[in-house]
Amino acid sequence: METKNRPPIRLLVAEDSPTCRELLVTIFQNAPGVQVVGTARDGAEAVRLVKRLKPDVVTMDVFMPRMDGYEATRQIMAETPCPIVVVSGRLNSSEKELTLNALQAGALSVLPKPTVRDNQEAFVNQVKLMAGVKVIRRPGSRPYAPSAPKTSQSQSYPTLVVMAASTGGPGALTAIFSQLPADFPTPILVAQHITRGFGADLVAWLGKQTPLAVRLARHAAELKPGEVLLAPDDHHLLVSDQGVVALQKAIPGQGHCPSADLLFTTTARVFGHTAVGIILTGMGCDGAQGLHALRQAGAYTIAQDEATSVIFGMPAAAIQLAAVETIQPINQIAPTLLGFLR
Repeated sequence: METKNRPPIRLLVAEDSPTCRELLVTIFQNAPGVQVVGTARDGAEAVRLVKRLKPDVVTMDVFMPRMDGYEATRQIMAETPCPIVVVSGRLNSSEKELTLNALQAGALSVLPKPTVRDNQEAFVNQVKLMAGVKVIRRPGSRPYAPSAPKTSQSQSYPTLVVMAASTGGPGALTAIFSQLPADFPTPILVAQHITRGFGADLVAWLGKQTPLAVRLARHAAELKPGEVLLAPDDHHLLVSDQGVVALQKAIPGQGHCPSADLLFTTTARVFGHTAVGIILTGMGCDGAQGLHALRQAGAYTIAQDEATSVIFGMPAAAIQLAAVETIQPINQIAPTLLGFLR
């Protein structure tokens, strides 16, 4: 009964293609609980309309005249914060880079542009879900002095760092990796939820933000110091019993891919107390059980704090399970890792 009394979600569509714009408007006008309050033909118009209309959520194209989707996202998040979903077609490399820049600037997620044959209900539900996310102006970073974590373990430095992120992850990973030196002495494995088709581009994009070597993981590859490995599309990233990379083909419809829980639990089994587990911004609870397994094995575990998380779902779920040893703002996590060196 309560849902019937809720006001509709106010949506702004930013899309320069008349055909795509008309399709998106039609899809949302036919969706229950959504009101299209305006359309923008370029990024500059989107910035103006967000200020005037105060929508609950914006769908943002990437390539638009006068101002692209990245710059529009950056300005909106700096001036009039609002949930933004990047809606992309089949993008080339430069367009995918713009999309990833928009995610770093504060866009919540990227969804493929729907067609008349697609499951439009699933698309609409994802956009409606993002409308409920509380966003803030993009915070400036504050310097933190590196300090060694307080831990009862005897290792002088972790043998493996494992991370998990979802919504807001590209920006969070950049904030960490950009502070780590090229000679960082430990391998890093990352389970990042991202739209299919963006894995390789995310790796290339992250590689431009950090001196670390960022690559797609290969099955049976050795773990190398200073190397960051992400899962390729449609695969889970694990650690084998031999202490090397293992890729597992995902089964459609069976949870998140890549699975943070699988990465964390296999790391706990193989590396135990010599690992560090980090859970970052994201919706849902993937990684909470796995981080708990890591802490039970004696690993040092970190959760990103609520203030710097785009969505506090994954860290909050891990905290609730008592899987987290310390909660930190995003710009303190890299100094904490570097503190092990001391």
